[in-house]
Amino acid sequence: MKEISVSGQKRATTGKKATKELRKEGLVPCNLYGEKKGENGLPEALAFAIPASQLRKAVYTPHVYVVNLTIDGEAHKAVMKELQFHPTSDALLHVDFYEVSEEKPITIGIPVKLNGLAQGVRDGGKLNLAERKLNVTAPYKQIPEVLNIDVTNLNLGKAIKVADLSFEGLEIATPAQVVVCSVKATRASRSAAAAAENAG
Repeated sequence: MKEISVSGQKRATTGKKATKELRKEGLVPCNLYGEKKGENGLPEALAFAIPASQLRKAVYTPHVYVVNLTIDGEAHKAVMKELQFHPTSDALLHVDFYEVSEEKPITIGIPVKLNGLAQGVRDGGKLNLAERKLNVTAPYKQIPEVLNIDVTNLNLGKAIKVADLSFEGLEIATPAQVVVCSVKATRASRSAAAAAENAG
């Protein structure tokens, strides 16, 4: 996985009024969750803020990053798990980070990349990517930037499901029955098939 470094500062106050003021200053309110748990047994959050300009590269991209966070001089490695955007302006409103370690597995969505020219496309069909990301579980250092899937032998009318895939060192967390990609018939491919039948 790619890595990116950002710096932030702890938030002294939380709540709607405080977060509104932060956003006016060009800061994004964030929480960092780790191993530490509160009295209620739920993960305890470290509230902090990061300049929106520092987060753009990590947010507005198809890539998934491990984020090297420096919060008031303290170093943390984390991944972004939940992001909130403004419904109309698409501005980033809030980010939840989860701390990672080299040993502990994490579950995260990784982009899918289809490789090769599918046989079904050669026969006039259209390749359709149904899932742009798949959830995988592994220690973060074992997780690749993309999941490469060879579609060369994918025939017309056929699909590749999660159950058909395996990646070394990764456990796929997306349900097995989910269709990742398929080759669908087009008008041209149906016409060609009909012509072949008539010729036969």
